Amino acid sequence: MGNCHTVGPNEALVVSGGCCGSDYKQYVFGGWAWAWWCISDTQRISLEIMTLQPRCEDVETAEGVALTVTGVAQVKIMTEKELLAVACEQFLGKNVQDIKNVVLQTLEGHLRSILGTLTVEQIYQDRDQFAKLVREVAAPDVGRMGIEILSFTIKDVYDKVDYLSSLGKTQTAVVQRDADIGVAEAERDAGIREAECKKEMLDVKFMADTKIADSKRAFELQKSAFSEEVNIKTAEAQLAYELQGAREQQKIRQEEIEIEVVQRKKQIAVEAQEILRTDKELIATVRRPAEAEAHRIQQIAEGEKVKQVLLAQAEAEKIRKIGEAEAAVIEAMGKAEAERMKLKAEAYQKYGDAAKMALVLEALPQVRLPPKRIS
Repeated sequence: MGNCHTVGPNEALVVSGGCCGSDYKQYVFGGWAWAWWCISDTQRISLEIMTLQPRCEDVETAEGVALTVTGVAQVKIMTEKELLAVACEQFLGKNVQDIKNVVLQTLEGHLRSILGTLTVEQIYQDRDQFAKLVREVAAPDVGRMGIEILSFTIKDVYDKVDYLSSLGKTQTAVVQRDADIGVAEAERDAGIREAECKKEMLDVKFMADTKIADSKRAFELQKSAFSEEVNIKTAEAQLAYELQGAREQQKIRQEEIEIEVVQRKKQIAVEAQEILRTDKELIATVRRPAEAEAHRIQQIAEGEKVKQVLLAQAEAEKIRKIGEAEAAVIEAMGKAEAERMKLKAEAYQKYGDAAKMALVLEALPQVRLPPKRIS
């Protein structure tokens, strides 16, 4: 009979031996296996990660500078069947510390040999490349032991003669110098940029001022044009108003003359009736017919004379009144025409084409009616 053995994922179980002298070995991790009593043997080996700190003191570099280098490595036993068998062959029965010591000595040997081929600057300034080189060189050797290097980094690098400190001071001085140069260049670029910005601002301001001046000039020109047009229209309206006023005055004066003529005709008719009345009165009051007849004839002659005289006086008065009215009208029209021509001349001189057009319109012939004669 036998027992059933279980194992977790962090360790491996090795079952060896069997019936009939078999040398078969069974490797199990994270599972179970059957082992016979008395004829089978079971052993366990850890698969957990092991942390190592390889340290090389006073190892001379390619330049002969003694350095002390400390690294950190993470290693573990591989779980592939062939590699696990190799690891069990070499480490089965040993504790974890013994395995660490073997791997640690291997890593320190490779670390020491690589340090002798590099300069201090290569080791100090490019630690990642240095650690990668150590891992690549040591991996085949530890791999033949069934060990896998999961990671390897350089923890510390120092020396006892202050070589690294001097190197750091030199680098610091170089960095400080570059920083000062960078600050100076930045200040120079800032000054140049500030000057360019000021120039752009002045250019924009100049363009804005130019546009404002152009707008003001255009506004003044437009305003002047509007004022000229308004003045022309005002002058035309004033001329039209004065001409219309003169025409109305002429019509009014003609109507007054006609009224005076009618009144004079009525007065002449009244005077003729008075003459007739007087003539009848004389005939009725004369006692002797002959005297009455003679007196009648004489009165008729005198009345006819008076009538002719009055008619002549009325005609002369009518002609005089009509002449005076026409003279007054002609005088008023002459004054209006002179004033109009004066305004037209001023408008022509000041407003140009608009006044010329008004002058042409006013020069058209006007129809003037002849005065009426009294019958």
